[in-house]
Amino acid sequence: MAGKIVIVDDERDMLILLKRIISEGTDHEVFTFSNPSEALKWLKNNPVDLVFTDLKMPKMDGIQFLKAIKRARPRTCVIIVTAYATIETAVEAIKMGAYDYISKPFKRERILLMIDKALKWTDMVKENLALRRVLAETGNYLPLVGTTPVMREICERIRQVAPTTATILITGATGTGKELVARAIHQNSLRKAKKFVAVNCATLPENVTESELFGHVKGAFTGAWRDKKGLVEEADGGTLFLRFLQEGEYRPVGANITKHADVRIIAATNHDLTKEIKEKRFREDLYYRLNVVRFDLPPLAARREDIPLLVYYFLKKYSRIYQKDVREISPLAIQILVSHEYPGNVRELENIIERSVIFCRSTTLKAEDLLIENKKKTFFPDLSEDISHLSYREAREIMVRRFHKQYFHILLQETGGNVTKAAEVAGIKRQYLYRLIKESGIDNDEFRAKQSNL
Repeated sequence: MAGKIVIVDDERDMLILLKRIISEGTDHEVFTFSNPSEALKWLKNNPVDLVFTDLKMPKMDGIQFLKAIKRARPRTCVIIVTAYATIETAVEAIKMGAYDYISKPFKRERILLMIDKALKWTDMVKENLALRRVLAETGNYLPLVGTTPVMREICERIRQVAPTTATILITGATGTGKELVARAIHQNSLRKAKKFVAVNCATLPENVTESELFGHVKGAFTGAWRDKKGLVEEADGGTLFLRFLQEGEYRPVGANITKHADVRIIAATNHDLTKEIKEKRFREDLYYRLNVVRFDLPPLAARREDIPLLVYYFLKKYSRIYQKDVREISPLAIQILVSHEYPGNVRELENIIERSVIFCRSTTLKAEDLLIENKKKTFFPDLSEDISHLSYREAREIMVRRFHKQYFHILLQETGGNVTKAAEVAGIKRQYLYRLIKESGIDNDEFRAKQSNL
C-alpha cells in the first residue's frame, strides 16, 4: 500500500539516504525537512500517514517534536530514528505516543518492513474512526447494525416486518441479542407509542403464571385481596415479548367475563423447539402459532467483523455511565477482542468492555486494560511477519524484545506487580529482572494499582 511519509532530520545526508531507501521500488510519496519547526507548520495543513524523526536535533529534539505532532495531529504515526545507544529514551518516546523506534545504521529491508507495519496500523486507526462515525449515525440500536451479510439481512427484515401485526419467533443462543431485536421491532412498529412489556416465563412459578399474564379478580384465590391487572392487559395496544396466543382473548383468574387485548406477540428462546417438540416437551400447535416470522440470531463468533463496531458502542455507553473519559481503543486491544472466543456472545463482550472501562486509567483502552476471563496467555512472540530477509542479529533483536515485553507483562499480571515474586517465578535475580522490565517499557506500578482495586 502506498502512503505519504515525512522525514525530519537536521543532517542533509541522512534525509537523502532515507528518501532514496523509501522511494526506490515503492509508490510512497516522501517529503523531507531539515527544520522541525517548518515540518510542524507543513503538517498542520497536510495530513500524512507516517513521520520519521531523528531523536537528536538542535533547538527541537525528537521528543519535543513528537509531543508537538501529537498535539496538532494526535493520530499521526511517528517513528523515532536514533544513532545513539539511548534505548531508554526511545522507549520513553513510545510511551508518549511514538509507534516504534529504529537505530542507525539500518538496512533498507528493515526500514521498508517497519513502514509496512506502520501503514497497516494507520489503516486500522482510520477504520476505528470510521466505525465511530457509524456509531454516531446509527444511534441507540447500534448492536443490531453490522457489516456482515447476516446482520444486514436481519436489519432489513426488521424494517419489513415491524409495521405488520405478525407474530414473531426469535431464536438464538444466550446473549445473542434476542430482546434487542424484539425492542427494535417494537420501536419501528406502529405500536411504538404504547408499552413494550417483556416477560421471562422461565422465572414465573407455575402456580402464578396464569395470574401474572392474565390478571385475577378479588377473591379468586387465597391472598387475592383486590383485582390485579395482568401483563397482557398492561401491554394492550403495544408489544408483549413472550407467548400468549389464541384470538387475543383471555379470562382473568376467577373472572366470569372474557377480555380482548390488541397485543403484538414476540417470543424468544435459546432452545431448539423442533427438538423439544419431538421429545414432547413443547406443544406443536403452539410452535406453529409462534413461528409466523422467524429470526435466527447468529453467535458473535460467526460475525467477528461486527465486533469493533460493538466495542465502540459499549465503550461510549459505559464511559458515559461511569463518567470516564475513555474515548479510544488501541489497535492491539481490538485485535485481541476480535480473536477472543465468546461463549456468552454479545452479552459477554459488553461485560468485558464495561469492567475494562471501570479500571482503565487513561483516555485509551489498551490491551493490558482488557479484563478477559479465560484469556489465552502466551509469552511466545508473534512470528506472523516475515523476518527471513533480516540478518540473524536483527531478527534476534526483534524477537527477544517482543519475548521480554510479552513474558514480563504476563508475569507481572500474575504477581500483581510484585517484582520480587516475579523474579522467583522467572528464576532470575530481582535487580536483573527489574532492569529488563524497565528496558521493555513496562510500568509495574499499574499492575500493583489494578491488584489493589480488586
